[in-house]
Amino acid sequence: MVAACNLIALVVASNQPFYPLYVYWAVSDQIWPTFFTFISTPFFLAVPAVARRYSKIGRALLPVAGMANTILSAKVFGPASGVEIFLIPCALIAATFFRPSERMIAFLLIGTALLINLGLSGKYGAPAHSFTVSEYQAFFRLNAMSAGTLTVFVGLIASGLMSRFKTRT
Repeated sequence: MVAACNLIALVVASNQPFYPLYVYWAVSDQIWPTFFTFISTPFFLAVPAVARRYSKIGRALLPVAGMANTILSAKVFGPASGVEIFLIPCALIAATFFRPSERMIAFLLIGTALLINLGLSGKYGAPAHSFTVSEYQAFFRLNAMSAGTLTVFVGLIASGLMSRFKTRT
């Protein structure tokens, strides 16, 4: 489970430098707000280092960093960007990569993702840059595709992990 979370964290961190390019190609040439997302990069990169010493904390850091990045991005881009959809892979990671004896951690993280969605949506204030309606539609498509791809990636990793557990029993 630690190796799976480490891999996910490193894939997310390695994709963050490309996000401004994706926004440029798919949404707008106004990419300066995307640079705020780099604030979370050190936290994704820290997951393997923390998990090496503290397995549970390292695994929990991954969805926490994802949720924090989602909150920051929703504030910077606005909810119309669809960035809050990244709470889905955060909740999936929390639901998947904790042992039965660690379910309380999983439930707290899943609940946090739900509370962020229900409690903060629409309460971020004005975004750093307002995009046009068509740009927000493109932004929503980009973030939906990105979050969907991440969710599938997490699912594929989890299914491989689960198949290993089944062959050992």
